[in-house]
Amino acid sequence: MSTREAQKVVVDNRRARHDYSVDETFEAGMVLQGSEVKALREGRGQIREAYAVVREDGVYILGMHISPYSGASTHVEVPPTRERKLLLHRKEIEHLKNETQRKGMTLIPLRVYFTRGLAKIELGLARGKKSYDRRREIAEREAKRDMERTQRRREKS
Repeated sequence: MSTREAQKVVVDNRRARHDYSVDETFEAGMVLQGSEVKALREGRGQIREAYAVVREDGVYILGMHISPYSGASTHVEVPPTRERKLLLHRKEIEHLKNETQRKGMTLIPLRVYFTRGLAKIELGLARGKKSYDRRREIAEREAKRDMERTQRRREKS
C-alpha cells in the first residue's frame, strides 16, 4: 500500500500552489484539543487563510479554522481559530527559522490529513508569486496543451 492510500486528506489548500511557489514541504503533527480531531474527521477544517510562524519554543499555525464538532460537550468550548502548536524535529525548526528570516519566504499549510489515526499537516516553505509569474505559468500550461493536442492529431492521421 502506498503512502497516498494510507492518508485520508480532510482539508486541502488548492490555491496555495497558485499563489505561491513552494520550494520545500514538511510534515508536522498538530497539538489538538478535545473534539477538534472529530471535527477534522468530519472535514470541518479550513486552511485557506492560515499561515505558520516560527517562535522560540516551536512552530505555530495561525488562522486555521476548525468548526466545533456537533456532538461535543457544551461545557468545554475550544475557540475555532486558536493558534495550534505544530510538532517538528528541532533541526527542522531551526531550518525553518533560518529560511523564513530570508526575504519573501513564508510557511503556508498545503493540506491536513490523517495517517495511522494521527492528524498531520503538510507545510510548504514558499515564496509569493507575482502576477506576471502566474501569467507565464498559464501561458506555459496552454502551450503544453496545444503541443499535446497537435501531437494527438498527428498520431490519428
